[in-house]
Amino acid sequence: MQRTKAIAAIARSGLVICLALFATAWRDVPAYAAEPVKIGFSMSLTGGLAPNGKQLLQALEIWRSDVNVRGGFLGRPVELTYYDDQSSPSSVPAIYTKLLTVDKVDLVLGPYGTNLIAAAMPVLIQANKVAIGLFGVNVNHQFNYPRYFSMISGGAGGSASFSRGWFELAGASKPKPKTLAIVAPDAEFGRVTCDGARANGKAAGFEVVYDKSYPPSTIEFASILRAIQATNPDLIYVCAYPPDTVGFIRAADEIDLKVKMFGGAMVGLFATPIKMQLGPLLNGIVFNENFVPSPKLLELPGLRELLARYQAAAPALKIDPIGYDFIPFGYAAGQVLAQAVERTKSLDDDKLANDMHANEFHTVLGEISFRTDGEWTQPRQFTTQFQNVTGHDVDQFRDTTRQVILWPDEYKDGEPILPYSSIKH
Repeated sequence: MQRTKAIAAIARSGLVICLALFATAWRDVPAYAAEPVKIGFSMSLTGGLAPNGKQLLQALEIWRSDVNVRGGFLGRPVELTYYDDQSSPSSVPAIYTKLLTVDKVDLVLGPYGTNLIAAAMPVLIQANKVAIGLFGVNVNHQFNYPRYFSMISGGAGGSASFSRGWFELAGASKPKPKTLAIVAPDAEFGRVTCDGARANGKAAGFEVVYDKSYPPSTIEFASILRAIQATNPDLIYVCAYPPDTVGFIRAADEIDLKVKMFGGAMVGLFATPIKMQLGPLLNGIVFNENFVPSPKLLELPGLRELLARYQAAAPALKIDPIGYDFIPFGYAAGQVLAQAVERTKSLDDDKLANDMHANEFHTVLGEISFRTDGEWTQPRQFTTQFQNVTGHDVDQFRDTTRQVILWPDEYKDGEPILPYSSIKH
């Protein structure tokens, strides 16, 4: 019955990719007599967040297959029940209500993204469910929910941790910049992420000469950048989801943006197809990253093998060909849940939450543990710069030769080239 429901939901959304993923959902699964353990979530499979949501779905499909080969949860097969939230926070509460009351899922994951996780939280809190948010920036600061856990590597610094490296690099450049512009969509992600940038900018002694938000429905960005450029900032920090990322970068080229440092939390640049689309327009952008293909990271146990499996399947599924930024995090979210179930021998949310606060988890991203607020105990963020990007081919994004790691020093493999205006073409 559940498989029939899933197929019907996919057909209604018209998503060819979901059909392709579902076709592989039961491979290599041993015969089980018990009812499946149902894990429910919403995922952005259409709309502006779809390039990233599709990757996370495939990561969870790979994890589900692996878990079932090893015996499932408590001797029961694991089944994923999911619906397309269309990248819209307004769709999320109804989806999670349906998952819990109609589908009666045992456990939940997701959704993806700060705006959507925040929309799901009231439903999950009322149901007392363990919630593992995928790429939510400081979501729990407004809820203080003890069963929330974050699958993003920000750590104890809250929203400020994501831009720390960016502002350290800006402050160390010579001559030191003096003025800063901040721009973000008027939505949870933009507000929270740029709150951190604002705090870091103030701590670094920069004068904020522009600090405004724009409606999430905005599709024209040149006028915004012209208004920013009129304030003559040395630094421009942008918080932007995928469509906005493309809009800002194209607008910067259109108006011949003059600035020392440009970039920030442009999460569209997590997606390889967007990098390929923009090509040389990326040059000079200083960008905050959650994952980089540094040899130090790629040698983490199981990570290369996971990425190889994903990359082998990606062309047929017509999704991101590399998957660096999302596949490890999606798979690790499943690993965290599986290890908590294995240790507690239970699906009880209270027992799982207690275990997740008390123990470390061995994942493809290395050892992970959680603070009382659900954030990572040890943050791991990176600041990179696109340099010498030529053309639009995919291979130049497979290592760090064109997206150079500038921060932290432990992973650094290049030097910043400033100002942005000097190398953007």
